[in-house]
This record gives sequence, structure tokens and C-alpha cells, in this order.
Amino acid sequence: MNYTELIRKRRSVRTFDGRSVEAGVLQDILGYARKAGDPYDLPSEWKILSTREDGVSSPVIVGTDTFIAGKIKQVPHAEEAFGFAFEKTVLYALSLGIGTTWIAGTMNRAAFEKAMGLSGGEVLPCVSPLGYPAEKMSVRETMMRTGIKADTRLGFSSLFFDGSFDKPLAPESAGGLELPLELVRLSPSAVNKQPWRVVIDGDKVHFYEKHSKGYVTNGWDTQKIDIGIAMCHFACGLEELEKKAELSVSDPGISCPQDTEYVSTYTIK
Repeated sequence: MNYTELIRKRRSVRTFDGRSVEAGVLQDILGYARKAGDPYDLPSEWKILSTREDGVSSPVIVGTDTFIAGKIKQVPHAEEAFGFAFEKTVLYALSLGIGTTWIAGTMNRAAFEKAMGLSGGEVLPCVSPLGYPAEKMSVRETMMRTGIKADTRLGFSSLFFDGSFDKPLAPESAGGLELPLELVRLSPSAVNKQPWRVVIDGDKVHFYEKHSKGYVTNGWDTQKIDIGIAMCHFACGLEELEKKAELSVSDPGISCPQDTEYVSTYTIK
């Protein structure tokens, strides 16, 4: 896959043209989700669900009744792991011409959890519709995108830093990591909050979360899913540059702004 092209092209799709996705394509996407993996190597389970057979639905989706859903054990780093694996699957679906959007709240959650057979200690963080995008967005979708400024992103120097949070990073000073960082900048996030912050520290790339209020419930941090998406985009960029990196969790002790928390580190090989 050409990750740069896919990431630049992708948008959230909530309005579909009514065509059913072929069974073979759905199984292809499901197979990819099951093997996509994540840098924490946490197991997850995925299913293709439909309104007709499983009773699942979302009031913001028009023109398709097919969804992909995943569940994972609520353990440390499950949020990032799930975000990473789901975003890889979303990009793969796009490579097949299939539209998607992340849905965490605007859905019949009880129906999805029942269809996924949720058991103790498991969570169903998000789902996505699968379908062929309509030529024109619905009025509701257009209003939703306008409300969250879906097509805008913070600038490079607002998200990335050189050695410490006191020194914003310019693209020309990124040491060959301009592409992976730009793909991070383009990542989708809940209500477009863009909670990732990244500090370049020699060969180490430290990921942080800038918290917004209202995203932590029962120990589950929805914005860490967004961090997982950003980590996925970074890894995709490294792959396109034929660079390798190793993930670790070891707080470097860099002084953080208020409401900012260390998450993980990629060491470039």
C-alpha cells in the first residue's frame, strides 16, 4: 500500500451509495484486521456485522448496513493497540475503494456489544461502517464535518518538538522524519482534538498525550486510541522510508506541559 497517498486521501465517510460490499471484499478486510497487529502485541478480535443479521446500527450512517467491529481486553496500552490495528485496517479498506469512519458514541452500543459477545474485562472501543462512498455527502454529514473543522489540522510546530517542549520543531530540522511526522499530523481523532504531541530526542521519538476533559471513563482513555492512530501513521511513514524502529515504554523524564502525559517511544534503528 502507498500509505502516504492513502492517508492524504482518506476522509470519514458517513454517506454511502447503497451498494452492498461484495462478500469476498468483506472477508479480505476481515482477514487483514485479524493479522494487522500492533506494536504492543495485544490480541484483539474482529467481526463483520450487519443491521439485518445482527441488529446493529448507527443513526449517523446512511446507505450501508455493514460494519466492522473489534474488541480487546482492557489492559495497559489496549487503547493505543486498538487504535493502531483499527487504523491499519481502515487504510487497507480504503485501498480497496471502501469508505469508513470511526464511531465510538453514535451507535447502538448494546447491540454491537451483544453481537461481539463481549465478556468480562473486554471492551468494544469503536466500530466502522463499510461501504462505497456516495458522490455527495448528506446535509447532516456536511454539518458534522463543519462543526468539528474536520479538514483542518494544527501546524507542524504546534505538535512536534526538538528535545523538549520548549523548542518547537521545524520540518527542515526533523532529521529525515518529515514524512512520518507529517502523516502523524494528518491523523484523524475524536472531535478532531489532535491530542498527540511528539518530542524528537536524537534517535528516539517520544509520543505524548495532551488530555482534554471528558475522555476518560472507568479507566478507559478514548484519546489514547487517537495516539494509537498517530503511532500507526508514524510507523507507516517509516515503512515507506524503509526505516525500522523499536517501541518501548520508558519515560525519558522530559518536563511536560500541564495535562500532557508520556505514552511511548520509538527508537529509530
